Amino acid sequence: MTTRLPLASRREVRRWALRTAAAHRREFSVMLGLFCLATLIGLAGPQLLGRLVDGVVEGTGSARVDLLAAAFVLVLVLQALAKKAARFRGRMFGERVLAQTREQLVTNALDLPLGRVEAAGTGDLLSRATTDLSRLDHAVRFAAPEILVAVVTVVLTSIAMIATSPLLALALLVALPLLVPVNVWYQRKIPSVLAWMLDRWGDVQSATHETVEGARTVEALGLADRRIRTGRRALDQAILGERHQRALQLRWLPSLEISYVLPIAALLLLGVFAYSRGWADLGTITTMLAYAQAMTAPLNEALFWLEDLQVALAAARRILGVHPTESDPKVTAVPRGLDIEVRDVRFGYTADREVLHGIDLTVPRGERLAIVGPSGAGKSTLGRLLAGISAPTGGSIRVGGTEVSTLADDVLRGEVLLLTQEHHTFSGTLRENLALPARRTGGDWTDEELLSALASAGAAEWAAGLPDGLDTRLGSGAYAVPAGLAQQLALARVVLADPHTLVLDEATSLLDTGSARELERSLNAVLEGRTVIAIAHRLHTAAAADRVAVVEDGRITELGSHQQLLAAEGPYARLVAAAS
Repeated sequence: MTTRLPLASRREVRRWALRTAAAHRREFSVMLGLFCLATLIGLAGPQLLGRLVDGVVEGTGSARVDLLAAAFVLVLVLQALAKKAARFRGRMFGERVLAQTREQLVTNALDLPLGRVEAAGTGDLLSRATTDLSRLDHAVRFAAPEILVAVVTVVLTSIAMIATSPLLALALLVALPLLVPVNVWYQRKIPSVLAWMLDRWGDVQSATHETVEGARTVEALGLADRRIRTGRRALDQAILGERHQRALQLRWLPSLEISYVLPIAALLLLGVFAYSRGWADLGTITTMLAYAQAMTAPLNEALFWLEDLQVALAAARRILGVHPTESDPKVTAVPRGLDIEVRDVRFGYTADREVLHGIDLTVPRGERLAIVGPSGAGKSTLGRLLAGISAPTGGSIRVGGTEVSTLADDVLRGEVLLLTQEHHTFSGTLRENLALPARRTGGDWTDEELLSALASAGAAEWAAGLPDGLDTRLGSGAYAVPAGLAQQLALARVVLADPHTLVLDEATSLLDTGSARELERSLNAVLEGRTVIAIAHRLHTAAAADRVAVVEDGRITELGSHQQLLAAEGPYARLVAAAS
């Protein structure tokens, strides 16, 4: 069962928008100024048109009419140029905002506790970092500038209409009884619908990602039909969310269309009445109608882009929701001792299902402990708790008398390090991939130290054959690294990190048996004097350990040396016999 990453509140999104605008005051001011300039230039057009009509009615000469017409065309050209410049600045502003947002998202994601990310599932974080960020990108670069143009145009045009004829401007009020309640209703309904819809699309991405990542397992276990059904259910839910959104829009959009047509109709009626009474001339009525008509185009643009902006606001809640939460202060002092003590530890991924039931275990400094047992017994879960990735729901795990879950991350990783079968080769040089652990004495790792770590992990020969040695670029689009070698690179990083306790969970699973044994032999010298806790799936690892702990159904049922447990003819002896 997964637990979703949280959503930022709408207030947090507004604060982020204000902070972003404040941080880019100059760019934002230039963009807003250009939009206002374009609108102000456009306001001259209806005035010129009104004077042109009055001139024709009064019998003005053709030269004046031609001059007014030419001025009108010039206004249209200048307004188009100003709008183009404003949109260009708006998209530059959007690119800067999105670059910072991407960087902050990655920073926040790296600061999240690993246990929380795994509980949420990689699909949730992946959808926020890709699909949601793309939605926000599109809105900031396109939707937001266009809506800003529309808002500035409507506000300044309304002011111009009031200044031209306060009486005829009263026609604008007829839209309010329809416009206000419909928008209040829609804005209350749409945020929850969009948030639910984006969560469902996140489920689609999560299901697809998990199926692709585990394709071989799915095929081996004959689970293809089940995964297809899971994907279809997720897709059906996402489509249902889209339908809910469209249903709301079908009730909202017609009301908006009517609300900006009504003022034009009211203005025509009021204009006829005012003209008949001598309160307004034809030029003024023409100017006011031109203003009213000029407001419909930006309103149409706003309606076109508003959907994208609303989706982007929901996406922003998901993106800004990726941040580390405040927790109790962590212990930054290095524990005095190195012994590990596990007392009555219980753990469950959900409240109603406990995985570990009262584990008691003491691992003295320098011991090599193998943890074995059938699949699903809780071995990997225990390893995660020992490494501080997750905190027990009951009991305690202490290193040198200090609770593991209270240690600051940088202190904990220097004490206990978990190495699993899941490794990633980052896009960058071999040097950059190896130098991820901080050097205890500060400064950069030397070439000799990096090559020594590679030799300890059995990858020195491979590294020597690379075209540019430590400066060879690895990862996507560069030098491909096979899964087994990626595992060896991870082991080399462990050597550099130099923890006193190492938890190995299938750390050599991607190597063949001979290579795994050779690597383990080469690591023996490096691991000398360290505490090593190996989640053993190959029982030759258990045979070489000082002690073996057998985990069954979330409990330690046997604990002793390899020979003692074989002599006891219990669960461990049966596992060895089954593997022989």
